[in-house]
Formats: sequence, structure tokens, C-alpha cells
Amino acid sequence: MKKLYILIAYFILYLLLPLHTSSQPQKYKPPLTRILFLVDGSQSMLSQWESGRKIDIAKHLLIDMVDSLQYLENVELALRIYGHQKPVPPQDCKDTKLEVPFAKDNAPDIRQKLRTISPKGTTPIAYSLEQAGNDFPKCSDCRNIIILITDGIESCDGDPCAVSLELQKKGIVLKPFVIGIGLDEEFRKTFQCVGHYYDAANEDRFHAVMKVVISQALNSTTAQVNLLDSYGKPTETNVNMTFYDIISGKVKHNFVHTINHRGVPDTVILDPLSTYKLTVQTLPPVYADSIKLTPGKHIIIAVDAPQGDLIVKRPSSNQYRNLNYLIKKAGEHKIINVQQVDKKQKYIIGKYDIEVLTLPRIVIKDVGIKQSHTTKIEIPSPGIVTFYMAAPGFASLYVIEGNKLKWFYNLDENLMQHNLVIQPGNYRIIYRAKNAKETIYTVDKSFKVKSGSSERIKLF
Repeated sequence: MKKLYILIAYFILYLLLPLHTSSQPQKYKPPLTRILFLVDGSQSMLSQWESGRKIDIAKHLLIDMVDSLQYLENVELALRIYGHQKPVPPQDCKDTKLEVPFAKDNAPDIRQKLRTISPKGTTPIAYSLEQAGNDFPKCSDCRNIIILITDGIESCDGDPCAVSLELQKKGIVLKPFVIGIGLDEEFRKTFQCVGHYYDAANEDRFHAVMKVVISQALNSTTAQVNLLDSYGKPTETNVNMTFYDIISGKVKHNFVHTINHRGVPDTVILDPLSTYKLTVQTLPPVYADSIKLTPGKHIIIAVDAPQGDLIVKRPSSNQYRNLNYLIKKAGEHKIINVQQVDKKQKYIIGKYDIEVLTLPRIVIKDVGIKQSHTTKIEIPSPGIVTFYMAAPGFASLYVIEGNKLKWFYNLDENLMQHNLVIQPGNYRIIYRAKNAKETIYTVDKSFKVKSGSSERIKLF
């Protein structure tokens, strides 16, 4: 029997283990990277270049590159070629074709297609880039990369720069890589607006550039975000950070800022091919713009985010439950937050206006939030007022401010009795029964509310 109990205990423990394991934090999983090789197959690629023809050197290097990439996880490849289907003359400015689409284990197809390329035609770079945007199947979290390899500039009056920018704005691709084979230095400016341009002046340089490009396409870069307090120290934390791609405007990363076990801001992993705008989701948000990364190089991003706490306390009485208040920057109308009483919340240091949703509303201007300090505000204890009517009717409540009346509430026109929780002060109620069809029957009555009091107001 004892052995049976032991076996049962082990069985229960076995059942519980998956629950415990599933609660562990999930590690970073890199997104699928899809690389489209966009290769120049125009007639000029038949020209001699050091040890052989440009096309043969490019084929050899690309085949080696495909060999090294085919077994990598989270990487898919595709091949588009232009200028290889129709000879010139005449010039065919739509001579481009996706020869091998994205798929798993398609490296043999890419190698075979590369071996059969026979340059013939012209150089429709802009049109090929435009068509390449359709080569990437829909995917919400994939990294889409184009590597353009060419020995010449656009020859069909297209605008590769405009096409590339449009693809990036739509979030279809990251900024492309462009490798110029044996191009003159003067062509560098032509391609720099298309993407990250690399000049392969000779075969050795071509080989080195391809390695650099692939490394940058595949590797992430680390960054440390320092949220600085008012003393310039990176002590602020536990707030979400949103990284936007500055060209497409799309969200690229979300991280909750963390101070690690060593007491410093933790490292985050970023895609180095994007230029970012960072929004730190404090109240109100703070920003860092045009963040550029160097692939493989750790970067520190410093953002001023000094914060203090604010709490509005309700009175000890139980009249107020689930009471909220509005937070605005001092002198501004935009609402930053709707906060519940008795709950503490951090804000960027500065001056704020507070509007508590009592009857009538309590407005407190120029409330100061200081670094690492909790600002406390207490609401006065209200009174309870009961209104009695002879008949349902139209009634409005006003605060008496000197010689003026300021409206703050309308009573339900279908009820004859109303119970309201009202802040201390001097008030006025103006009422007329529905069935009284003459203005002379209007009732105008003043009353006063004290903290903790209970008032009865008869309107007949």
C-alpha cells in the first residue's frame, strides 16, 4: 500500500510538471528571414572581369553563398533575374522573372537556375524591384530582404530609388542591399538612395562584400536603453518601449524595460536594418528619433524619462467607490490619463492639472510631480443630499460662485426623489414640474452642503 501511495504521488508530480514548465519565461525567437537575390542577367554581364566573365564569377559566388545558407534555420531564399529572357535590340523593359520562389529546401533549384543563366537583354532595375515586392508571401513578422547584384545602372527610364522607398514605406521589405560589380565610383550616388550600397571593385572585394551583406542580413544587434532620471542616472524602468520603423511607420519591437540582476538596463535585440523611432510609453510618452544601428555593434540609447508618483486619496467615508480623475498637462486640454482614486501612478516630472469626477468636479491646477517622490492629494469628505419633488420635472444644480451660477448636474426628469453625493459648498437648484405649463411655477432654492452632512431639500 505504501508503494502505491508513492507511485500516486509521483504520478501527480508528473502531471504538475508541465504546468510549472509552461509558466517559465519564453526566450527570444528570431523571425523568419527571407532573402531574395535579384540578379543582373543583362548583356553587359558577359563582359570580362579579372579571371572571367562577370556572370560566371557572380554565379560561382552566389552558388557558394546558397550552399552556406541552405541549412540555416529561420532562413528562406528566392531568386529573381532580369535581362536574361530577350536579347537587345529591341529593348524589353519588362524582362524580369521570379525564377525560384520562396520555399523550404529550394537551394538545389536556385543553384540549377543560376547555372543556366545566359545574359541577353537590358537593365530594368526599377521594374524588377517593383515586381520583387510581390515575391514575398504575406507574413506578419518576417524580415524581407532584397540583395540586388548588378554591373549597370537603370536603362529603362525607371526610378529605382522611388520604387525602393515605396516598398519600404509599405513595410514590404527592409532597406535593400545593392552590390555593384565593377562599377565606377560615380555610380555610387545612383544606388545609395536605393539601399545599402557596396562597391565590389574586384573579385576579392566581391567575395568579401557578399560575406558582409549576408552577415548584416542575418545578424541582430544589441542595444541598451537608458531611461534617465532627473540626475542623469539610468534608474527609471518597468515601462513599455515601442520601436517603430521610421520609414514604414510600423511597429517593429515592443519591450518592457527591465533592470537586470546586475542593476543595469537589460539588453534588447534589434534588427539593424531599420532606422527607428522609439516611444517610451510613460505618462506622457517620451521619444527618441532617428536611431541608427551598426550591425554587430552594441549601442546605448539614452532617453530622459524622470518620473514621480501621484495618488489621489478618497475620504475615509464610503460614499465614493470607483471614482476616477482626469490628468492633463498644466494649461493643456489633452487628457493624458484617466486614473482611479487610491491607486498610485507614475508620471513624467512637471506640472499637471487634475480634474476629479465628483459632483461638482474638483479641479486642482499646477500639481507638481517630483523625481522619485509621491504627490498625495486628499478629496474632502462629501455630504449626501436628498431632493423631493411633488411631480417629475426639469431640475438643474449650480455652484454659487460669487454673483454667478455654474451648472454641474441635471436631475433625472422622470423621478420624484434623488439621492446625490455632493462636495461641500454653496449650491442652488432650479426646478419646474413637467405638468406645470407656466414659467411662474419655477422653483429656485439655495442650499449648503457640509462634509459628512445629510441634507433634505423639498421642492414643493
